[in-house]
Amino acid sequence: MKYEFKTAKPVWAKGREKEMNLRLGFIATVPPMEKATLALACQSIYRLFVNGEFVATGPARACHGYYRVDEIVLDGLLTKEQNVIAIEVAGFNVNSFYLLDQPSFLCAEVVSEGKVVTATGTDFTCTGLPYYKQKVCRYSYQRTFVEEYRIAPGYDNWRKGNAPYAFRPFETGPKDFLVRGVEYPEYEERPAAFIGGGTFEIEKPKEYRHNRQLTLPEDPRERYAGFARSEMESVLDYDVQEFKFKLGTGDPSKISAGHFSLFDLGLNDTGMLRLNVTCSSKTTLYILFDECLTDGVIDPIRMGACNAMRYEIEPGSYDLMGLEPMTLKVLGLIVTEGEAEISNLRLVEYKFRTINAKLKSDNPRLQAIFNAAIETFRQNTLDIYMDCPSRERAGWLCDSFFTSRVERCLTGKSKVERDFLENFLLPESFESIPYGMFPMCYPSDHYNGSFISNWAMWLVLELEEYLARTNDREMIDAFKKKVYDLLDYFRPFENEIGLLEKLEQWVFVEWSKANELVQDVNFPTNMLYAATLEAAGRMYNDQWLINKADAIKDKIRKLSFDGTFFVDNMVRRDGKLVSTGERTEVCQYYAFFLNIATPETYPELWKTLLTDFGPHRAETKKWPEIYPANAFIGNYLRLDVLSRYGLMDQLLSEIEGYFYCMAERTGTLWENVHDRASMNHGFASHVIIWLEQICGIER
Repeated sequence: MKYEFKTAKPVWAKGREKEMNLRLGFIATVPPMEKATLALACQSIYRLFVNGEFVATGPARACHGYYRVDEIVLDGLLTKEQNVIAIEVAGFNVNSFYLLDQPSFLCAEVVSEGKVVTATGTDFTCTGLPYYKQKVCRYSYQRTFVEEYRIAPGYDNWRKGNAPYAFRPFETGPKDFLVRGVEYPEYEERPAAFIGGGTFEIEKPKEYRHNRQLTLPEDPRERYAGFARSEMESVLDYDVQEFKFKLGTGDPSKISAGHFSLFDLGLNDTGMLRLNVTCSSKTTLYILFDECLTDGVIDPIRMGACNAMRYEIEPGSYDLMGLEPMTLKVLGLIVTEGEAEISNLRLVEYKFRTINAKLKSDNPRLQAIFNAAIETFRQNTLDIYMDCPSRERAGWLCDSFFTSRVERCLTGKSKVERDFLENFLLPESFESIPYGMFPMCYPSDHYNGSFISNWAMWLVLELEEYLARTNDREMIDAFKKKVYDLLDYFRPFENEIGLLEKLEQWVFVEWSKANELVQDVNFPTNMLYAATLEAAGRMYNDQWLINKADAIKDKIRKLSFDGTFFVDNMVRRDGKLVSTGERTEVCQYYAFFLNIATPETYPELWKTLLTDFGPHRAETKKWPEIYPANAFIGNYLRLDVLSRYGLMDQLLSEIEGYFYCMAERTGTLWENVHDRASMNHGFASHVIIWLEQICGIER
C-alpha cells in the first residue's frame, strides 16, 4: 500500500547522499501538544529522540525504489514549552545482505489534529555528528559497519536542540513510499549481571582471523564496498584479536586499564547496548560480545563478524547507547587506557512484541524448548523474516517458509509475511542476477551475481501455503508472472530426461556433505523442482505443470533409489549420466517431505529412518556410510515428516534430543547442531508448530 506525506520532502546534506557510513542529525522544535504523530522514512536507519530521550529506531525495510514509513505516536511526550524532535540517520551506501545500497535521505513530518506542525523541506535543520568514526571496518560480510565513537562532554547536545553548526538540508527529489504494515517493537530493557573478569595483555597474533569477511577482497568481481585499511581511522577487527585474556577477579562497577569485566544477560538476546559511564581521565573502552563464552572469555570473531564496539571517552559522565541491534548473551568491558565507572548496563531489546503464550505441558524440558523457540521467533521477526539477528539480519528464502508458519500460529495473522513477500513482488527485476530468478535473500544487493536456485523454489512453496493461510488471492495473482518467469528460467537446464542438470551459481541442499553432491543432476534439487511445479500448477490451475511434476517424480524414483536409500546425484561421464552412489541422510528427508516417497511406497526405508536415524545416531554409529544431516534443513524436514504421519511420541522424544541442549545453554535455537555458527536462527522457531500439535498452546 502506497503512503503519501502531507508536506514533507526527502532531504540530505547536498552532494553527500552517496557517501559511505555518513551520519547526520536532523532537528526541529515544536510547541506542547497532547496528541501528535511523527511520520518518517529514511535510507538507511534512524534513531528518534524527543527532548533528549530515546523513543524509537527503524524503519521497516522495503525493496529497491520503495521506502516504508514509520508513524511514531508522540502522545504525552511533547509537554515542554519547546520540544526538540531529534532524528539521527545513518546512511551506509554499501552493498549488504541487510540494508540496500541506495542514496541516503530523511523524510519526516509531525502531524497533530490533521495539520502538519513541522516537516523536512521546511523546518528541520541538519548537523554533522563528529562523535562517531566514519571510516571503519565492516561488521561482517553480510552487514555494514562497526561502531566506534569519540565521546566528550556535550557530544549529544544536538539532541536537545543545541547544534551550533546546524544547516538547512538539501531536497533530494521524490521517493515512493509504502505503509509500514508490521507492528512496532516495545523496547523493553534487559539488565546484564556481572559474572567475573580478569586482566589482559596486548599481543599480535601470528595470523589475523576472518579478515576477508571484514575488508575489501582482492577480487574486483565481488564489488564488496567498504573502506580500504589504508584509509580507516582504526582497525577494530584486528585490534580485538590482540587481547590475551587471563581470568581472575573483576569489578562490575569500576574497570581500570589492563582489566576487564564479564557480564551475562541470562538469555541470548537482540537489541542496542546501553550503559552509564563516568571517567575521571581520558579512557578507552572496548565492548566485546557474543552468544556464548569461548574458553571462559569473549571471542568477538567467532562467527566471522566483528562483535565489538570502541569508545574513546573524555572525562565526564555519559549515557551511551549503540546505534545498531546486536545479538548477545555475554559481553566483556575492556579498558586499555584510563578508568571507567560502569552502571546500569543493559540491552534495549529490538524484536517482535511480547507474545503471551504458554505450552500446555508439565515437562520442563519441553517448556524450555518452547520458550527458546518463542525468543528465536521474536528476535528474527520484526519487519521481515531474518535468518539470524546477528551477523546477517537477512531476509532469506527457505528460512521464511518455516518462520511464516510460526507467525500465523502465534499471532493468527501474516502481517510480516505479507510485507516480506511484497518486497520480492514489487521490483520488476533484480540487478546482477538472471531475469526470472529471485534473490536468495532480500532486501539485499548481490553485485557479484550470487543466487540460490533452490531458494527461489522454496518461495513458490511458501506462496501456496500463504494462499491457504490468508486467502489473499490478490497477492498470488500478482506473483503469477514472476512465478512463470522463474519456471522459464529453469527450462534451459532441463536435460534430455526432463531433470535439472548443471544449475548455475549456488546450488544449496543443506549445511552438510549434501552440499558437495549438487552436480551434475542433484536429486534433492529435482525433488524440490517437482514440488515447485506442482505448487504453481495448483495455484494457477495449470494441469500441464502438475503432469510435468509427476513425470519428474517418476524419473527420480527410477534413477535415485538404489534399493535401500535415495542417492544424491548423478554425474555425466562420456556423455552419459552415471550415479555416484553417494547417499546422505538429508536426501531421504527431501524424498519424504516432498512426497517422492511415502511410508507405504518405501516401507523398509521408512522403518530404517525411524529406528536408525535421529538425534542419537551419532552415539549408535549406525549406517556410517550415510552422511549425517544438519539442523538446517535436514533435521527439520525429518521432524515435519514425523508430524505429518502422526508419530507424536517419537516426535516429542526427538524434539528433546535435538533442542533441549540449545534451550538450556542460550535460551534460543541454533543454525546448526554445533555452536560454531549462529545460536539464534529464525527457522528454528518452527518447533512451535509441532509442540502446538502435540501439547497445545495457551494464549
